[in-house]
Amino acid sequence: MRPLTELETKTFFEKLAKYIGRNITHLIDRGDETYCFRLHRDRVYYVSESVMRKATSVGRDQLISLGICFGKFTKTGKFRMHVTCLEYIAQYAKHKVWIKPNGEMPFLYGNHVVKAHIGRVTEDTPEHQGVIVYSMTDVPLGFGVTARSTSDTRKMEPTAIVVFHQADIGEYLRQEDTLF
Repeated sequence: MRPLTELETKTFFEKLAKYIGRNITHLIDRGDETYCFRLHRDRVYYVSESVMRKATSVGRDQLISLGICFGKFTKTGKFRMHVTCLEYIAQYAKHKVWIKPNGEMPFLYGNHVVKAHIGRVTEDTPEHQGVIVYSMTDVPLGFGVTARSTSDTRKMEPTAIVVFHQADIGEYLRQEDTLF
């Protein structure tokens, strides 16, 4: 377990900023306790400083997980966010998409969101922007990247892809062996 290097921090925050923008500061500067991001086995964990200090007494080989896993770095140096951080990024998301009940299951099975399944979209969402996907009852289901801007989406046909799938809560079942 170690702090992120400057390059890792830049890559991680750029990816996180796609979804929550400047609200990254709310993750670190919390009122209850100070939190930080730590790297362990190519995974980035969001952990309170008190738990982090206690974890230093555990050896690296024995330490399996620490805090909330936000994602992992690939071998090429890119960062891939995991669904385990959904609860935290959903609180501070700038852009959101709500899908109809008939579109929930296809999304939870790992498919992209098509226009026919869209219930609502936040206004002025640009193209290739990170969005949080909600059910119509405001339950966060996952996150993705918009294929088109909000204005372009209105002109599209019903079978056109609006949101590219990145992660969803169905991954807890599909990837339970490799997720943690």
